[in-house]
Amino acid sequence: MNITEEEKKAVYKTIYNRRDTRSEFKTEDIDDEVINRILDAAHHAPSVGFMQPWDFIVVRDKKVKEQIKDGFEQANEEAKLMFKDERQKIYKSLKLEGILEAPVGICITCNRNRAGETVLGRTANLDMDLYSAVCAVQTLWIAARAENLGVGWVSIIHHDVLKEILDIPEDIVPIAYLCIGKVDYFHDKPELEKAGWTSRIPLDQLVHYDKWNKKEN
Repeated sequence: MNITEEEKKAVYKTIYNRRDTRSEFKTEDIDDEVINRILDAAHHAPSVGFMQPWDFIVVRDKKVKEQIKDGFEQANEEAKLMFKDERQKIYKSLKLEGILEAPVGICITCNRNRAGETVLGRTANLDMDLYSAVCAVQTLWIAARAENLGVGWVSIIHHDVLKEILDIPEDIVPIAYLCIGKVDYFHDKPELEKAGWTSRIPLDQLVHYDKWNKKEN
C-alpha cells in the first residue's frame, strides 16, 4: 500500500510537532476507544524476531498515581544533587512530570522471556528485546500526537519502585511510564530548549558516511 503525498506530510508534521508534555494537561478524560487505538498502534511497533515483548499497564486510579508521584519525588530529589551551580538552578525550576494532572498513565514493559531463550535476531545482541519495547514507546507517542494528545515520559523514577507500585513481576522490565491526556496547547519547541538547558544539534554534525567521522565529499 503506497502512502499518498498528503498522508506523508501528515506523518512528518506529527513527528516534528511531538513534544514531551508536563504542565499543559487538561483533567478531561480520554475515551477508551482512543486509548485502545494508540495501544493498538504501539502493538504494531517493529520488534526483532517479531517477539512483541511489550505489555501495557493503563493507570487511571488516583491513589496509584499518587504513589508514582511519590516515587518521582524521591528520585527527583536525588537528581537535583547531581547538578551544580547554574545547572542545578535551572533544574529546580523545571516541571518534569504531569503524573497527577494527566488523566491516564501507561506503563510499557518488556518481557525478556516471551519469545524463549533463543530468539531470531537476538542471537548477537541480547538487548534487542529492550530496543524493540522502546520502539513501542515511540510508536505510541506518535499515535497519541496524531490524536492531539500530549505525552510525557516520566524517566525520573527507580524501576524497583515502579515495579512495586504496579505489581510488575520480578522478571519483567519497566521501560517507560507515560503521562497521557488532552492539553491546552503544544509547545512550538521542546521545553528544555526554551529553558536554555540544551539545543538541538545540527544534523550535519551527526551524520557519517561509510565510516565514523567521514563526512560527505
